[in-house]
Amino acid sequence: MIHEKTLRLLEFDAIRKSVAEAAMSEEAAQQLLEEVPRQTLEEVAELKTLVSHATARINSGDEEKRESLPAIGFLLPKLDLEGTSLEIDEAYALGLFVDRGETLKNWLIKSPGPGGNPDIQNPLHILGSQAPDCTEVSREVFRVLDRQGNLRDLPEFREINRRIRNLTRELDGLVARYTLNEDIRHIFQSTIPSQRDGRIVLAVKANFRTRIKGIVHEVSATGQTLFVEPAEVVEKNNDILIERRKLDAEILRVIREMTQRIQVHRERLREFHQRILYIETIRARARYSFETKGCFAALLPDQGLILKHARHPLLGFQAVPIDFAMQEDTRTVIITGPNTGGKTVTLKTVGLFALMNQFGLALPAEEGTALPIFDGIYADIGDEQSLSQSLSTFSAHMTNIGAIIQGSTENSLVLLDELGSGTDPEEGSAIAMAILDYFIEKQVRLITTTHHGILKNYGYTRARVENASVEFDGQTLSPTYRILLGVPGESRAVDIAARNGLQSNIIRRARSYLEEEGSDVSALINGLKLKHQELDAAEKQRKFEENRLREERRKTDLKELRLRQKEAELKAGAMGNFRKLLEESRKTLENLVREVREGEITREKTLKVKEFLRELEKTVAMQDADLAEEQRILEEDLRRFETEYPEDTPHTQKHPIEPGTEVWAAEYKRPGTVLRADKKGSWIVEIGSLRMSFPEKDLRPLSPSKTEKKPIIAVPDLTPHTAPQFEISLRGMHLEEALNALQRQLDAAVLSGLQEFSVIHGKGDGILQRGVHEFLKVQPQVADYYFSRPEIGGFGRTEVVLKS
Repeated sequence: MIHEKTLRLLEFDAIRKSVAEAAMSEEAAQQLLEEVPRQTLEEVAELKTLVSHATARINSGDEEKRESLPAIGFLLPKLDLEGTSLEIDEAYALGLFVDRGETLKNWLIKSPGPGGNPDIQNPLHILGSQAPDCTEVSREVFRVLDRQGNLRDLPEFREINRRIRNLTRELDGLVARYTLNEDIRHIFQSTIPSQRDGRIVLAVKANFRTRIKGIVHEVSATGQTLFVEPAEVVEKNNDILIERRKLDAEILRVIREMTQRIQVHRERLREFHQRILYIETIRARARYSFETKGCFAALLPDQGLILKHARHPLLGFQAVPIDFAMQEDTRTVIITGPNTGGKTVTLKTVGLFALMNQFGLALPAEEGTALPIFDGIYADIGDEQSLSQSLSTFSAHMTNIGAIIQGSTENSLVLLDELGSGTDPEEGSAIAMAILDYFIEKQVRLITTTHHGILKNYGYTRARVENASVEFDGQTLSPTYRILLGVPGESRAVDIAARNGLQSNIIRRARSYLEEEGSDVSALINGLKLKHQELDAAEKQRKFEENRLREERRKTDLKELRLRQKEAELKAGAMGNFRKLLEESRKTLENLVREVREGEITREKTLKVKEFLRELEKTVAMQDADLAEEQRILEEDLRRFETEYPEDTPHTQKHPIEPGTEVWAAEYKRPGTVLRADKKGSWIVEIGSLRMSFPEKDLRPLSPSKTEKKPIIAVPDLTPHTAPQFEISLRGMHLEEALNALQRQLDAAVLSGLQEFSVIHGKGDGILQRGVHEFLKVQPQVADYYFSRPEIGGFGRTEVVLKS
């Protein structure tokens, strides 16, 4: 089992949250936040295969459309109800989800294989193919709505809209007879008509109320203005209102019929929704793995645990890489050493890496990292004393360890921090050894830290148990955070106390007590450390000599091959001369034969000439065969050399290609600089003043020792890419996407001098509405913002006024 408590202690929640933030769907992000690491080899292997392929796909530079997927889970039950009708915003969200989900599915299905064709055996292709085709749903939606979520001008609406436009023009003419009449203009507070309850009214001064016959709809707060609907305008307003109600009824009919056509596909749509959300959780994991530049751990079901240059992901670049290993026959590691030396960080790194691995993520470590699959991960880390539950530090530890003992198996990973602490050292050591005995007998994989000296000896006297320590620099009195396997460590409490300012007389007395009681053990540990360091130095020297000898042998072999190659070239040149001589000799003999024919021809002379020609041709053929055999042997030696020394093989790319890399373009046999990625595994390369596209296989990175990578500097474009709009629609967008679009609209409006515009965000759950208003509230260029009048959008639309 993997309990939430373990996830919290190892800070897995922070990792899970980062992965969720990479998702382009709120629903997929919520699924990720609720997921726990897998616990079987089959599940983990399947998940990591999909994520690793998706990461490679992202890393390939293939075009990936990152578009937000609207939440539609709450709409699907609504489609089960007969006679139901979707709202326009709901239908738009449904259409966008299907449209963008199909784009994501096609991105997976078109995973390139050999020759650039889709690889039908690729796990991503198989995963994408399992999602049903729902393009009919998006076609139904976007037949009625446009891509901005507005109703299209359908034939059903066209006649009604035409009548409304005509009536509106007539109404404007009637109103103009009042507002443009110079004789009565003075009776109006404003010559601009207003609307009340969807009807055109005029703002008349209160003392002229009798001058205009009509209906008073509203009186201003001061009582100085009456909003009057003139009598001859009433009928036109009525006609317009009737036509608008007809239009609303027609819209409702069209939307209801569209909903009925969508309901036919509801089961397929439900499956499509589940598949696309699962695909998005895979893509979010891949995006996180790509951005953290990690590697996927090898799966070791029955072998050891290996971490190479592992960095705790939450410490970022401040993390000191550690190397840690538990060989196949080691089931328990006891880590000792000074406080603040990195013991607890090591425990957390191992545990967090195990969780991330079983969650399908790449790990911030180097290639060669390998982890088994655990059926349970348990941790007892930190001080969890509780006053409310009357638990001391020691009691809290024992309660946790008791629960771990009940749940752990031989395939579990157990992490215990400061085992046996919080009580009498002698009794604590005895309990710690008894706990270790139990876990060793049960063959649980256990890593524990301690300061008890007796446990260091315990590690040497038990099978399948190994001591380890965090290195401490005696010169600087500070930890190096390196893990030394096979060697126990001292706590160095006195040194650390002195370094942190404890009075010198107290330090001297503490050292005197230590010299009386523990000098022999301390000397033994120091001696072991020195031996360990000597062995490390000897191993490094051995590897250095081995590499040096290998390099010398490589150079010698390469020199021999080049000499033989040169010899073959010389022989080939000699054979060319020999063939030329043969041709000349043939011509000479032909002339000789012709002269003989002109004289006395005998059979003996003719046979001698033919024999000479045959011998000459035979000699040339033998020389050709010898040369071909030498060339074959040379090519075999070259292939062997390339296999033995891959770093000298031209097509082996030891250094990755990226923008700024100096490369050798094989086709042109000239060096160049990579500018950017092109399509289908190609790169744009600058050679002199030319810029050309080359397949990656035709490029060889030059050694970084010969050239430095040239930085590619991007100059930002300070001009707006789009003109501001008088009305911008954010419906169907994720909140972050909507705020980015609104920021671009604000920037464009400020640069172009636009003073006012409208934002359509819809009503829905109010997320976009609140987000837009909170955003506008803190923008210095915004003078005011308010909801629109009910007849043009009400609470689903906001009017924005910018400062002059």
